Amino acid sequence: MKNLLILLLSFSALTLWAGENLSLRDITDGKYSPRGVYGINPLQDGDQYAMIEDGKRIVAYSFRTGQQIAVLFDADNTKGQAKVSRIDGYVMSPDEKNILIRTQTKSIYRRSYTAVYYIYNVRNRSLVPLSDGGPQECPVFSPDGNQIAFVREGNIFLVKLLFNNSESQVTKDGKYNHIINGKPDWVYEEEFVTNRSLCFNADNTMLMWIRYDESDVPLYSFPMFKGLAPEYPEYAEYPGAYTYKYPVAGARNSKVSVHSFDIKSHVTRRMKLEIGEEDYIPRIHPTSDPAKVAVFTLNRHQDCLQVFMANPRSSECKMVLRDEVKPYITEDMYNSIHFFQGGFVMCSERDGWNHIYQYDLNGTLRKQVTKGKFEVLDFYGYDPTTGSYYYASNEGSPLRSVICKTDAKGKVTRLCQQQGTHTAAFSSSFRYFIHTFSNISTPTLTEVCDQTGKSLRVLEDNKQVTEALRDKNLGRAEFFTFTTGEGVELNGWMLKPHDFEAGKKYPVILYQYSGPGSQSVRDQWNMGNCGGALLEHYLTQQGYICVIVDGRGTGGRGADFEKTTYMQLGVKEAADQVETALWLARQSYVDAQRIGIWGWSFGGFNTLMSMSEGRPVFRAGVAVAPPTSWRYYDTVYTERFMRTPKENSEGYDENPISRAAKLSGEVLLCHGMTDDNVHFRNMAEYVEALVQAEKMNFKQLCFTNRNHNIYGGRTRYVLYTQLVNWFNEKMR
Repeated sequence: MKNLLILLLSFSALTLWAGENLSLRDITDGKYSPRGVYGINPLQDGDQYAMIEDGKRIVAYSFRTGQQIAVLFDADNTKGQAKVSRIDGYVMSPDEKNILIRTQTKSIYRRSYTAVYYIYNVRNRSLVPLSDGGPQECPVFSPDGNQIAFVREGNIFLVKLLFNNSESQVTKDGKYNHIINGKPDWVYEEEFVTNRSLCFNADNTMLMWIRYDESDVPLYSFPMFKGLAPEYPEYAEYPGAYTYKYPVAGARNSKVSVHSFDIKSHVTRRMKLEIGEEDYIPRIHPTSDPAKVAVFTLNRHQDCLQVFMANPRSSECKMVLRDEVKPYITEDMYNSIHFFQGGFVMCSERDGWNHIYQYDLNGTLRKQVTKGKFEVLDFYGYDPTTGSYYYASNEGSPLRSVICKTDAKGKVTRLCQQQGTHTAAFSSSFRYFIHTFSNISTPTLTEVCDQTGKSLRVLEDNKQVTEALRDKNLGRAEFFTFTTGEGVELNGWMLKPHDFEAGKKYPVILYQYSGPGSQSVRDQWNMGNCGGALLEHYLTQQGYICVIVDGRGTGGRGADFEKTTYMQLGVKEAADQVETALWLARQSYVDAQRIGIWGWSFGGFNTLMSMSEGRPVFRAGVAVAPPTSWRYYDTVYTERFMRTPKENSEGYDENPISRAAKLSGEVLLCHGMTDDNVHFRNMAEYVEALVQAEKMNFKQLCFTNRNHNIYGGRTRYVLYTQLVNWFNEKMR
């Protein structure tokens, strides 16, 4: 994007009559939320897929014809005493003879949950509980489908389907806030993007898992109140507390080790893994060789990844791959690992761009699959019968993505033509894929495509969203680029009011996230803080121009651009938002005295950093759930970008708390009191710094019993209303 690129989009903006305005209540109630296709799963024959319908049935369809092939599960047509009224999800056994039906799901943290599972036999329609001992977590089938391992209260259990579903306990040392077997602790779950650390080997004879000893990890506690929506009656007379293990930057992490269990002999072994005491084990993966389970390790500085092949029976471990990437390895790498017969594929940024590499099980590099100045965004699979690879990349524009196939000779074929954002889920034969697409004017489309990308059938087009918004006074959107005073070219998105007048000056509100590797400026429906940029459209109806700019440190533009903020989070990111405000102030249609900024989480942090950067360009701001000192945030995330406080005290000292005396403009601070991610401590300490600096230009808003997402009941409506009222009050 060398020049200013303007893409005018018209919902109702080009209509000749006055439409209706949006309401915040409709937005927060989900009136305009796109529908997704729920519980879709390609089946093993390569020609069918399954999906959940009506929350009660799992139905198989033909990829090619769209015809219903079979009803795999119907809650109203099962045998046995066990009954379920609604299903939350399901897991197919590898042979597809049995299905684990998930019910009564209760969230723990972002990715973890407990649930009550049932084993359903597809042939005879029998439905029986997986276990009578209480809710389960992260169940996994053995490769032959005859065994299921799961976790309960930090211990691993094994159920054998061929022995009348007999249940045995594999580990017995699990203890809350001390020992966890087979599932990650809080920081592993949050930052290594996983909720299970448990697998079988290839011949079904051994179980492997990661054990987390979090005994020495410091405790964190936050108060719980009776509250409403939901209500906790146990705290009606006195408040309670929730206490869990949370390692802040520089603190002790869990001690991790890898163990195996011989299912026949009941012998448990600890793998002889040669890693440092502070190293991480982000993943274990079964391979096609029963004597090899891949163990991925990462040093605490997170710039050296090693792959070991562990023999679950002998406990011997051999290091087969070492990938060293300075200054750090991004978490996206862990989502790109795929194993196949005799080898595996994973991504690396070793050449400055995220690309695909193929190895054999001995760690020998067979091929670098993709090359060039673009990012591989997702890897979907490798077809060994044709030697083809399937992936998504942003080749052509960092604002968009494409689904690609690269054949054995390196020829690249794009499987989608629409301009926007694409994702895919391929059948096992790679003859078909479930394709999702959106752009900033098109709600999410889900369809079935053949191997050439031809659409065979639309599963959900969300036309009801387009129709519901057709007569609304929605703004006009445009992508743009500009160059900062430091000579950095940045990508942006702007939304102008539907009745925009070129000769008028408008107040502007910047929304940004700005975190490392994130990307807010993309050609997709999920723009802004709400899908469809609905909050931004609402603000344009209040008379604002809304702008989003991705500054230095954000993703999609290669490692050099993304990792330039290393060791000094918030400094360059804030400078770029200030530069954005200065560039906007020079535009003829912008009121330079009325520019605001807001953000959530890292975006809240960067809001405060930007408002105290030293150049007083922002009239008002809103910071939702902001980290205010990286000394209060977790080890894995913070140290990936900052190292430890002992190693980088100067970098840690650059934070909103230390900048409190320089805060300019009026700021609204919002935080959930039971935020397990960015603790309320961040808000409390920042407010104290403002008080002691005799700052009067802030308001604090606390949300009882709310986590990082601040939702539930009428909470989100109140939050957005307060946000809009704040800008209206301070920027009019």
